[in-house]
Amino acid sequence: MSDSTMEAQNPLTSGDFTAAEEPFRLFSEWLAEAKASEINDPNAMTLATVDADGMPDARMVLLNGFDARGFTFFTNGESNKGRELAAVPKAALVFHWKSLRRQVRVRGPVEQVSAEEADAYFATRPRLSQIGAWASQQSRPLEGRFALEAAVASTTARFGVSTVPRPPHWNGYRIKPVAVEFWHDRPFRLHDRVVFTRPAADAAWDKTRLYP
Repeated sequence: MSDSTMEAQNPLTSGDFTAAEEPFRLFSEWLAEAKASEINDPNAMTLATVDADGMPDARMVLLNGFDARGFTFFTNGESNKGRELAAVPKAALVFHWKSLRRQVRVRGPVEQVSAEEADAYFATRPRLSQIGAWASQQSRPLEGRFALEAAVASTTARFGVSTVPRPPHWNGYRIKPVAVEFWHDRPFRLHDRVVFTRPAADAAWDKTRLYP
């Protein structure tokens, strides 16, 4: 199905996506279409943070879920991004779906998910990924591949055939958006842009159309 056909059938994902009243349903529509068109990781997103000195940092992570509360991902809390979020609990996200010529930008404060949420998601991860979460001292200097493989072997022996619990340093983070911008490529760089903003994560949304 071509982009033009999809747009004709779904006004929220066409140039008329400006009709959307709030961002979460529209994001859900766009993500669903990305899952049908992107070859790899349609849930990949750039996560931007800042450290205690205000120096920006960015990397690709995977969106693990979203709802009206915000956008969630999981990681080692002792990693660079974990330490940066502890120092400055604010972040920005960028989703770029090249096959659809679309982009979504998100900004907002960050909170840790509950222990119950983190436990539930960790339990769904492949066992080797669970072991890796214990074995890897993420973002720390590594003397060589053998040291990592030895840590994995030691952790594997430690847990044997028992259930691998969630490490205390492995957490989930939720970006609670106060701004969500949708961008759709148009000919001659006359792109469509709509931004939803609100003063706080529990406030009502305002919508503004932007010049490209």
